[in-house]
Amino acid sequence: MSDVKVAVVTGAARGLGELIARRLAARGYRLALVGLEPDEMARVAAACGNGSESWKADVTDDASMAEVAARIKEKFGRVDVVVANAGVATGGPVELSDAVTFNRVIQVNLLGSATTARAFLPALRASRGYYFQVASLAALTAAPMMAAYCASKSGVEAFAHCLRAEVARYGVGVGVGYLSWTDTDMVRGADQDAVMRDLRAKMPWPAGKTYPLEPTVDRLVAGIVRRKPQVYGQWWLPGLRYLRPLLPGIITGRAGKMLAGFDERWAQAGGKIGLVGAGGAADEKRG
Repeated sequence: MSDVKVAVVTGAARGLGELIARRLAARGYRLALVGLEPDEMARVAAACGNGSESWKADVTDDASMAEVAARIKEKFGRVDVVVANAGVATGGPVELSDAVTFNRVIQVNLLGSATTARAFLPALRASRGYYFQVASLAALTAAPMMAAYCASKSGVEAFAHCLRAEVARYGVGVGVGYLSWTDTDMVRGADQDAVMRDLRAKMPWPAGKTYPLEPTVDRLVAGIVRRKPQVYGQWWLPGLRYLRPLLPGIITGRAGKMLAGFDERWAQAGGKIGLVGAGGAADEKRG
């Protein structure tokens, strides 16, 4: 078995996943990139160097992910870190949401993470490795018009906590990453909808701000390397742990003012958002 550590990153074609992969490569890791966009992932793998490679797979496909995990283990001989980053997002009121799009957010973000863990846990047990689940501010506090995304990220947070307790006896660590609105393709895609952009602008500081990608990823990668159980992409997020029991009531109290006129504007604008950003477009074309 090679002494070079191997990190798997899902959803690594761009944005958060790409930069996490590049930062881990700079620390000496060999990268195995998994996702739906082979050309983009091949570009990222080439930039990572050190023999990094990429594999095409849908994280919601159990058979495909199991096959890719076996091929990565065969190719590199080990897996030390798995970063479950693949994710999609949509927005809008639950009552008027498109069921297929809503359900796909849950499938990719939550069930895809479970599929990823199942596929790679045997290799992580062998290496006494570390599984890192990318969650979100959306796991810490709910937000109106983001029900699918918040539900999925709350779900993966709970999933990761359960998984940590299960695999600790094997020497496997599990971490959860929290980040607020960060300058990625997904966030820029969401901001292309004027109604959702204006709604986000009404969020109180610092929650409504878009944060630069690089310092966010630097904080996440530092936590990954240290195998931390919780990692925060922005400085203020840890404080929400103490406010968490109060947040549903606070948000509900503010929602009436925030959502004034929203339904009318939503209907006038066409009343539907698909999966946002280039990553969402790639997922919609997966078939």
